[in-house]
Amino acid sequence: MSWKIDRVEGAALDLDEVLGVYHASGLGERRPVEDRERFAAMVENANLVLVARDEQGALLGIVRAVSDFSYVTYVSDIAVVRDRQRSGIGRALIDATRDEAPAAKLVLLSAPAAVDYYPHIGFTRHESAWVLNP
Repeated sequence: MSWKIDRVEGAALDLDEVLGVYHASGLGERRPVEDRERFAAMVENANLVLVARDEQGALLGIVRAVSDFSYVTYVSDIAVVRDRQRSGIGRALIDATRDEAPAAKLVLLSAPAAVDYYPHIGFTRHESAWVLNP
């Protein structure tokens, strides 16, 4: 393993570094990365943020989630830079998220490109999710 996972405060992260991961992962295509103020609020207001960094401290991946730490954890985003995808970082970030709230179920909405990934790491499809956009 050539990375380390840590829980961090979203407000303590360097916004440009986080934006770099979103762009390098492909998730930036589906998030408001051009609106720095909104994106900063997304990172700062998540109450569960975990990051994966390499030995030199470079940010490789991030999970943003909202959890009650008892019943449910909503995974808002999981992003891993493309050149490190399929190396176990995504699974390690999900495992670390579960470790933070082991009694809570994890719920997420998948990006279309990742729908085949989540069953591979133990998620099951839920047919009654609903979204109400602003």
